[in-house]
Order: sequence, then C-alpha cells, then structure tokens
Amino acid sequence: MAVDGRVRAGALELLLAGESCQEAARRLGVGTASVWRWAKVAGMVLQRGQIGGIAGPADRRRSPRSRPQPCPGPAEDWLDGNGRLTAAGRLLIGIRLRERRTYSQIASELGVHRSTVTREVAHGSVAGRYRSKDAEQRARVRASRPRASKLVAGTALWEAVREGLNRRFSPEQISGWLRLAYPGEDDMQVSHETIYQALYVQGAGSLRHELSVEKATRCGRTSRLPRSKLPPRSGRPWIGTATITTRPAEVADRAVPGHWEGDLVIGGGNLASALVTLVERTTRFTMISRLDVHDSLTVTDRLTQMAHRLPSSLWRSLTWDQGVEMADHARFTVTSGCPVFFCDPHSPWQRPTNENHNGLIRDFFPKGTNFTAVTDAEVAEAEHLLNIRPRKILGYATPAEKLDQLLTVALTA
Repeated sequence: MAVDGRVRAGALELLLAGESCQEAARRLGVGTASVWRWAKVAGMVLQRGQIGGIAGPADRRRSPRSRPQPCPGPAEDWLDGNGRLTAAGRLLIGIRLRERRTYSQIASELGVHRSTVTREVAHGSVAGRYRSKDAEQRARVRASRPRASKLVAGTALWEAVREGLNRRFSPEQISGWLRLAYPGEDDMQVSHETIYQALYVQGAGSLRHELSVEKATRCGRTSRLPRSKLPPRSGRPWIGTATITTRPAEVADRAVPGHWEGDLVIGGGNLASALVTLVERTTRFTMISRLDVHDSLTVTDRLTQMAHRLPSSLWRSLTWDQGVEMADHARFTVTSGCPVFFCDPHSPWQRPTNENHNGLIRDFFPKGTNFTAVTDAEVAEAEHLLNIRPRKILGYATPAEKLDQLLTVALTA
C-alpha cells in the first residue's frame, strides 16, 4: 500500500529534529524499517543511536559529500499530479542543500529542470536560508492567493488585444507588439499566456466570442506524420546542377538579404488553381499571387512579374522544391537575374521559412479553397496582413518595416 508523501515528509522532519527512526515510526504509526528506508533514500546520515535496533546500517552510512543514490521510489513522492513540488520534494531540497549539492544535482534527483529548483529556493528562502517547512507554507499561501485577470472587457488593453487577434496576430506576437507600441505603460502589457487564458478559459472564452475572424489562433492540426508517405519521385533532368548543395553558403545564415524561398499552395475543387508564395529569408517579407492554372509557362511568367516589384539587388537566389512547375526555371533566371536552386525530394525542412508561411496563408485560405473563386484583392489583403504582422524573430518588428529599411539603404547607396 502506498504511503502518503506527507507521512514520509513528517518522518524526515522528525529525523532532522534528532528523533530516532523507532520514535519517528511510533509517532507516525508506520514501521521502523519504512522510516529507515525513507531516510536512506533521502541520503540522510544516521548514527547508531538513531536506527532503532536495525542491524548493520552503520556499516553502510556514507559521507554527506558522497553522491546521493537515485530515488528508487515513485515520482509522485516528490511531485504532485500536476508536476509541482510536494512537501516531501521540498524536504528533499532542504536536505540536499545542507549537503551542499548543486541545483543541477538536486533537479536530476527530483526529475525536474534546474530552474524549478532555482525558483523554489528563491521563493522559499527567508533571510538567505531555505527551510522546507517554511517554504511549504509560503507555497500554499501563493497558490491560494486570488489573482484578478489583467484582461478585462472594455479596457484599452482588451481592445488592443482584440484588434491584434482580428488582424490574425498570434498571442505571442500581440504581447511583443504591445511592448514596442506602449513602452513603460504597465497597464498595456500582457503575457501571451494571459491572452490564451482569456481565449479559452476566462469567462468561457469571452474574448474569443468577440472576434470577427473564424479562428482565434492559427493552428488547428491535431497530429502530423514524422516523414513523408509519398512514393519516390522520378528524375528531374531539367534541374541539372541547380541543387541545394550548390547554393551559395551565405544563404544559410540569413545575414545577406535577397535570398527567397518559394512554393505553390494548390487549391481545392479545381486543382489547376494555386497561389504562388515567395518569402524573403532575412526580412520574412511575403509575396503572394493567384493563378488559375499552374503550368510551367504560367508560373515562370508570374514569378518574373513578382520579381520586378522589387529592385534586382534583392533577388540573389530562389529556393524551390522539385515541382514540375519550375521546369522553365532557366528562363526565369535570364529575365530576373535570380538563380533557382532545388531542394532534395520530400525535404520541406530545406525551405523552412516558406513552409511556415504557407501555414500562415492557410489561415486565410483553408485547405479545399478554390482559388478561382478568390479575388486578387483578397489575396493582396492577406499579403498585406502578413507583412504588417510583428514577428518575434525580428524583435517584434514587421516584415514590411524591415524591407523598407533595405529599400532605403538601396536608394541612398
């Protein structure tokens, strides 16, 4: 029968207070052998007078500085069902700190991250000293303290968050954007977790019901395959030597702007319709164009038109998958001056920025969308909203702002 972690913690507290195993067992109504075993698991050094008549343990005692034995008991002795420290876990931390163990060693024994121990010691210490009993009491007080949500309907913060969600910003992007837009104004700062709480928990998701968009957040996927299940592709003789292995090394570190990733987002219903999507790797600036058909001639002509929207200095390379729509890539290179490089078969991770942005685009045009029924104005609006969306990778600046900086430098050079 499993023993309550509080009984174990109580036994160790009595031992720390100087009681013998026999006396601790009598007071708690458990077996002496159990108390001794708990003490041994906790790495406590017991003297002969504390062992209560159990033969032999004095020969097995060890120095406090020796390596503690790993905890053989169940993890719930130290953590509750939600992964939070229990009274027994805090007692173990106190014991290990007296033995001068490092936070990493204690965390490894508890089965938690080192930062968990660091926070616990910081929150539970009084006058620089950690006492497990006091730490447990302080933790209970913190857990029971009511906290009013910062997001309240009708406030300026609520309206700012709602506006960001309606513009399809993620909660994390909204949090970062608010820090830039309202520096030093605490009442206009909110964490992304608080926004998620308001969307799904607080008031049964009252914030979510006020949005004008269908989905509060972009991701609706429940599972994904670890590898492609498609059969191997046949040869692509028109690729020649334009493989990703021959692409300039400067593309990888994103330090030099002008390197793009591209793909087609295929429509539903009418499989001929598609979107051409291009993403610049440094600024994350996105370009989207709608096609009623996506044969090689049409795709090449449209890519050339899209390339002419920006200075030629911003077209250093384009990375694409091995789709047959790029069979005429040599003509695109001649007309734009931008070489094309092709990924390995079934290797979307070699175009990570474009793959991510195609997911963002699917938020506007879900799978099954027939792009012949979508207007160019709707596509342009989606492109605009993506380019004014603050990005964490850009320090919560927007792709449009980053591109404007590049264009300003190009014009003044």
